[in-house]
Amino acid sequence: MATSHIKITKAPGSWTVRAGGAVLGESRNALELHEGGYPPVIYFPREDIAVAFLDASDSTSHCPHKGDATYYSVVTKSRTLENSVWSYENPKPDVAEIKGYLAFHRMDEITIEQI
Repeated sequence: MATSHIKITKAPGSWTVRAGGAVLGESRNALELHEGGYPPVIYFPREDIAVAFLDASDSTSHCPHKGDATYYSVVTKSRTLENSVWSYENPKPDVAEIKGYLAFHRMDEITIEQI
């Protein structure tokens, strides 16, 4: 799907996400979202993520192109990574394919890589 601002494609190959040394998920069905001049974001299907490591947050945000995002914190052995995961539960129609997917902020404690 492509809009004037956002392009979503199937991410090639297998992708993994780790936090605090633990593997949170691995997927062959990840999506890659390109938005404007931002680096691409990998969205993982919720069913491929160990959601037991995620705690729902009260934080939300609004994107005029994607809709309202809800946030989750990742609980690792050493600390909680506040609001480091987001999801669009009811995305706008132009980006409907990201519904049910989770994206992770890239940071020192979270790694997202193609394997």
